[in-house]
Amino acid sequence: MLHFKFDLPCISAGFPSPADDYLENNLSLDELIIKNKSATFFVRVEGDSMINAGIHSDDILVVDRSITPKSGHIIVAIIEGEFTVKRLVIEGKKYALKAENPRYKNIALDEHSNFMVWGIVIAVLHNPNKI
Repeated sequence: MLHFKFDLPCISAGFPSPADDYLENNLSLDELIIKNKSATFFVRVEGDSMINAGIHSDDILVVDRSITPKSGHIIVAIIEGEFTVKRLVIEGKKYALKAENPRYKNIALDEHSNFMVWGIVIAVLHNPNKI
């Protein structure tokens, strides 16, 4: 598992603060995000079906394969042999993969679907300067 350490200050997104006493010395993704290193992977996104969930093409997803999927989770799934990222929706005995972009249809799942949850998205690494 990759282990990243950065020397980064903690900054305000509002008004500038003279409170330099609150600077953080180290940031570790392992400590901040990753709970199960052996089951956590990074994958890159292609496409815009999850744009309204804040997931953009070329973002990096942090995916934990040890978490039990629940309705509402954003998941990485394999459907019909292809990887996809969607929101899992469970209503009673009905399952669906929901796109977070109105240009895309939801994918209804049934007992005949060739479908598997590969992992749960626990974080998104996004470059806000990329347009």
